[in-house]
Amino acid sequence: MVGLLLGFAIAHSGLAALRPKGEKLIGARLYRVLFALVSIPLAVVLIIYFFNHRYDGVQLWQVQGVPGIKTLVWVLSAISFLFLYPATFNLLEIAAIAKPEVHLYESGIIRVTRHPQMVGQVIWCIAHTLWIGTSFTLVTSLGLVLHHLFAVWHGDRRLMARYGEAFAAVKERTSVIPFAAILDGRQTLTITEFIRPAYLGVTGFIFLLWWAHPHLMRLTAMVAW
Repeated sequence: MVGLLLGFAIAHSGLAALRPKGEKLIGARLYRVLFALVSIPLAVVLIIYFFNHRYDGVQLWQVQGVPGIKTLVWVLSAISFLFLYPATFNLLEIAAIAKPEVHLYESGIIRVTRHPQMVGQVIWCIAHTLWIGTSFTLVTSLGLVLHHLFAVWHGDRRLMARYGEAFAAVKERTSVIPFAAILDGRQTLTITEFIRPAYLGVTGFIFLLWWAHPHLMRLTAMVAW
């Protein structure tokens, strides 16, 4: 699992680092397609392998029978997806229908944390490690969190290289730790910024995932990895 995580991290972050040069060579749309063709299959392999081996290793704790734990895990998982898939993403750009751009955002979820995907991944890992309680899941979660902590530094570095002083100013007004910039007065939470179709789509995706979760378990179990 560590090897799979490392391979994904090198490919995903490496292609992100090479984006400026790659877009000059083959264009923004084609580079986004190349990025997806490499990242998505690796991510699918990781997900299937995790599903099929999540109970491997040593059972460190067992709390699945404790009242309220299942509800807590589902609530944390739902919150994690609100951070993992924030509405600041332009879906048309992700699909390369519109020309992919690198945006400098300071609204919506970015007011809460400058790196929402990292926060979402940490919450997801806490929820699933708590529920499953195995050494395999703990190692997987540590690997995912370390990759996303690296992505905090890597993402800031790439934005600084592209935007310079403009990003430095945004960095001063935002925080990596959730709500830290709001609590110390650097940001003001604007609820109307969250009333957007993209957030409705994310909410729908959460309910779809809740419904499909047992079916995904059965499908992945059919893959002999």
